[in-house]
Amino acid sequence: MIQHWLSCAALDFLMPKITVLASGGALWILIAVLLLCFSRTRKNGIQLGVSCIGCGLIGNLLLKNLAARDRPCWLEEHLMLIAVPQDYSFPSGHTMVSLAAATVLWHWNRKAGVAAYVLAAVIGFSRLYLFVHFPSDVLAGAVIGCLIGVGAVQMVEAFRRRIMRKKM
Repeated sequence: MIQHWLSCAALDFLMPKITVLASGGALWILIAVLLLCFSRTRKNGIQLGVSCIGCGLIGNLLLKNLAARDRPCWLEEHLMLIAVPQDYSFPSGHTMVSLAAATVLWHWNRKAGVAAYVLAAVIGFSRLYLFVHFPSDVLAGAVIGCLIGVGAVQMVEAFRRRIMRKKM
């Protein structure tokens, strides 16, 4: 339906480029590394890094292989704008890591978080537009990503408090 109603040359050009931003969590890992470089944002960089690792382990290694859901582009022939992914479809890893990162960034800075949520939504949409995920894959990726983001923030905070108590 997305391809039928929204397909156009501009989106055909933009969507493959947008989806690359979250490939392997690259954009979010880069932001985490940048945050780690400054003492004021180091904790947030750690939270972001933990969320990226959590998404890789929970989403891409565990859930994708447990669900083993075929991708829509494996089931129907379609003109592909990107290389056909070789891993399973459920949940969307691009969406998951993007929403996890947005959740972490929102906890640190509301404006940065809102911008990251908008970008995450666009990345999730790009996965639908590119015909590599079902809507339920993207929705599940979003929910799981938010949960992982909250978990990363809480885990790093708990670890930090524990270390601070030991220092006293």
